[in-house]
Amino acid sequence: MASNLDHMSANNLKQKRGVLDRWRDDIRTGMRHRYLLSNLVRRDLKVRYRNSFLGILWSLLSPLLMMLVFSLIFAKLIPREDIRQYAVFFLVGLLPWNFFTGSLMSGATSITGSTQLVKKVYFPRVLLPTASTISNLVNFLIAFVILIIFLFASGLGLTIHSLWVPPLLITQIIFILGLVLLFSSMNVFYRDVIMILNVVLLAWFFLTPVIYPLDWLGDTRTVMGISFNPAVVMRWLNPMASIIDGYRTVLWGTMGSSGPAPMDPIYLARTFITSALVFILGLAAFNRTKHVFGEKL
Repeated sequence: MASNLDHMSANNLKQKRGVLDRWRDDIRTGMRHRYLLSNLVRRDLKVRYRNSFLGILWSLLSPLLMMLVFSLIFAKLIPREDIRQYAVFFLVGLLPWNFFTGSLMSGATSITGSTQLVKKVYFPRVLLPTASTISNLVNFLIAFVILIIFLFASGLGLTIHSLWVPPLLITQIIFILGLVLLFSSMNVFYRDVIMILNVVLLAWFFLTPVIYPLDWLGDTRTVMGISFNPAVVMRWLNPMASIIDGYRTVLWGTMGSSGPAPMDPIYLARTFITSALVFILGLAAFNRTKHVFGEKL
């Protein structure tokens, strides 16, 4: 009996070491192909703005136009609510949301959109969804410059609390990359993933505090005799709610503050753990299916 337990423990240890070894090999392989990764990022950026009159300037104009439209609609439909500097409030939430949706939509088709490359050339397949995410990160960073200008123009500027932006961005990248790896591998087998993702993202947008603050959800709700805080539940179930609320807190502030406020490290730590789990799930799904991509395409 003892020998059987020892044998099972040894097998479990080998499996864990096997997973760690594969991940370590993936990282080393990615580092060896970093030049290819940079070329794939440049390719994605060129394809996205090919035959576009304004080119990469759309990264700046698109959020500004959306901010203008939503600000006008908000002023007409909900004039009674008082959100200070709503244009900045909305822009702080919109930019990370655009980064999220842009990465998911382009990343989900990163494998199926490179059929000839996948079939004919050997390279780490994980570079394709990674390159798609990085190209959207470039757009986000360019648009972030406009946000900084708005922050200073509105009198908010950048405070000490803005030092929380890099940890928030790292958390968001990990979360996005995990979903991109998952959906890009699923899309190889089920081509209707993109259509479903379009619908899901539309619903996800309204379930995320992009155009409204989390405070609007109220302090307490009771369902079937169970009382709960809707904002807390939203943060638990929707990592993007925590991420966007984090950006807004450290750059714009809260409904009860007159400017940027400190970040709650517990919320960020919990969101980081959730993002890491999503990344592990996405990477595991990708690694289990990547060897048959060529056959399915």
